[in-house]
Amino acid sequence: QVQLVESGGGLVQAGGSLRLSCAASVNIDSFYAMGWYLQVPGKERELVAGIISGSTNYADSVKGRFTISTENAKNMAYLQMNSVKPEDTGMYYCYAVRANFEFWGHGTQVTVSA
Repeated sequence: QVQLVESGGGLVQAGGSLRLSCAASVNIDSFYAMGWYLQVPGKERELVAGIISGSTNYADSVKGRFTISTENAKNMAYLQMNSVKPEDTGMYYCYAVRANFEFWGHGTQVTVSA
């Protein structure tokens, strides 16, 4: 059974940095894709950063500020968030795809104060 567990969220001041972690219960080499989504109350989840076969993609709003990476030996994925803004506030979810199945973590809350 695939489980994704996020950590690293919290309260940070605008302009600061935060690193989110996603621990997978299986070998992440088996995933076709992994990513991080942001959900703000009243809105749908939006892709913030994704990685497919080593290629990364980012939402325009975070390009140049956020970096997604994986550490396959530890079955971990990360989202390095730099120069954060109040609009980055929300619940961040780790996401993975394997064999046409989608898997989600329970999320970690990030709050950016002005």
